[in-house]
Amino acid sequence: MQLTGHITPESLMTLEAYSKWRKAHKPEVMAHRQLRSVRLGDHLNVQFESELSIRYQIQEMLRIEKIFEEEGIAHEIDAYAPLVPDGHNWKATLLIEYPDINERRRELARLIGVEDRLFVEVEGHPRVYAIADEDLDRENAEKTSAVHFLRFEFTPPMVASIRAGAAVKLGCDHTHYPWHVSIPAETLASLAGDLK
Repeated sequence: MQLTGHITPESLMTLEAYSKWRKAHKPEVMAHRQLRSVRLGDHLNVQFESELSIRYQIQEMLRIEKIFEEEGIAHEIDAYAPLVPDGHNWKATLLIEYPDINERRRELARLIGVEDRLFVEVEGHPRVYAIADEDLDRENAEKTSAVHFLRFEFTPPMVASIRAGAAVKLGCDHTHYPWHVSIPAETLASLAGDLK
C-alpha cells in the first residue's frame, strides 16, 4: 500500500492486488491502528486516523462490498478521505463502547453532546475542542451515536510545540464522562508525524 498524500482511484489497489497485500500486511496495519488508539476510561476509544488507516478502510470497504466500478470507488473515497489529517490537525473516530445493549442505550442518552466535549491540550497552550461530525449530525434529542468523527485543529505554535516534544493530554469534560489521559510517548510520536 503506497502512501501518496492524496487518495485517488488510481492510487488504490485492485481487489485482486489488495487481497494478496492484505494477507501479508494486515498485522502491520492493526499494530498501526492500535498505536494510534487512545482510551478515555472504559467506554471512549479515540482512534486517530492516518493516510494508512483510511486507505486500509477504503480498501476493506471495496473488498467487502466487491466494489470495482468507478462510481462506487469514488463514493468510498468521498466518504473516507476527509478523515486523513492534512498537516495542521488530527482527525479521529470516536467509538463509544458499551457491550451491554441496555447499558449502551441508557449511556448514549446520558452522553448527548459528548463529541463536542472532547479536547486535546498541548502543554503551554489552551485546550483545542473537537470539531465533530462535519459530514452529518449523528445525534438526536434522545441519544448520541456510538460513532463520531472528530477534527482537532491546531495553531502553528501548537504544531511547533507538539513536534518539539511537548506533553499532550486527551480529555473529555462532558458532565457525565469527565476524563483525561496523557497521550503515551509512542502514540504522540506517531501523531506528531501528521503535522507539518
